[in-house]
Amino acid sequence: MNRPQPEECPEWAQNYIKHVQGDLIEFLVQQTDTWPEQLESLQERADYAYAPGKWTVKEMAGHVIDTERILVYRLTAFARAEKAALPGFEEDDYVKNARFKERTLQSLGEEFALLRKANLYLFRSLNEYELNHIGTASGRRISVRAILHVIAGHVAHHSQILKERYL
Repeated sequence: MNRPQPEECPEWAQNYIKHVQGDLIEFLVQQTDTWPEQLESLQERADYAYAPGKWTVKEMAGHVIDTERILVYRLTAFARAEKAALPGFEEDDYVKNARFKERTLQSLGEEFALLRKANLYLFRSLNEYELNHIGTASGRRISVRAILHVIAGHVAHHSQILKERYL
C-alpha cells in the first residue's frame, strides 16, 4: 500500500504517518502483540504519570483504544463514501471521563489486542478505490489510506512516548 500524499491529509497526520515503517498491514499486525507486551512490561508503573497533569500509563493505554475506535469509525464511514462531515473529539475529556485508572493494564492490553484483531479484517478488505476515498473529520479532509496510516502511527507514537518518558 502506498503512503498517503501530503494532499490526502492534514499536516497533523504527518506526525503519526512518519512512524510507519515497512508493510503497513504487517506493521499493524505486529502492534497487536507488541503494544500489549509493552503495557505488560510497565505493570509496576501503571498508575505513574511523568509530570503533573499528564496521563498515567493506564490512561494512555485507554486513550490509544478510544482513538483507534474513533479513527476506525471515520475510516469505515469514508470508505463507504460518507458525505457528511464527522465531528472531532477532545482526547483529554475522553480520558477524564473514561475511568481508565480503575482498570488493569492487562485488561487494557487485552482489549486493544482484540479490537485490533477485529479491525484487521476491515483493513485487509479495503481495495484501492476505497483507500482513495476522502472525507472530512474535525473540519479537515483526510483519505482512508491516511487514516489507516495514522492508526498505526498513533500507536507507534505512544509506544515511543512510553519508552522516553515513562521508563
